[in-house]
Amino acid sequence: MSFPKKGKFFPKENGYNGKDDHQTNGCFVDEIASALKRSLGDSRAGVKTVAAWTGANEKTVKNWFSGTYGPSGAHLIALSRHSDEVLGTFLAMAGREDLMVAIKLAAAEDAIAELLMAVRELNRHDQTGSDT
Repeated sequence: MSFPKKGKFFPKENGYNGKDDHQTNGCFVDEIASALKRSLGDSRAGVKTVAAWTGANEKTVKNWFSGTYGPSGAHLIALSRHSDEVLGTFLAMAGREDLMVAIKLAAAEDAIAELLMAVRELNRHDQTGSDT
């Protein structure tokens, strides 16, 4: 594709109209901002936490929280790794809520297994303590 001879915008046949009103981008940005706020609150500590998770600049992270801009792909992966809210939002936007149910089910199974181990440890401790 070649650049236009005049003007500072790409031709309209590319789908770019020279305005920042892309529906999918705006929805994405707003949804990720909401997920970040639900996950970490709207505080300086939340910004610092997300910056540490992603390696992004704090100003960049503030823009994510405010909904001015959204994270890049690599940053979205890092956010999803650390925040179930962001992961769930991403999966919902992709129409894959069923995967979030599977993730929650796996987490519940792990919690049940840990609880069962703790109960068995208590029973073992009670049995050895009653013998003396």
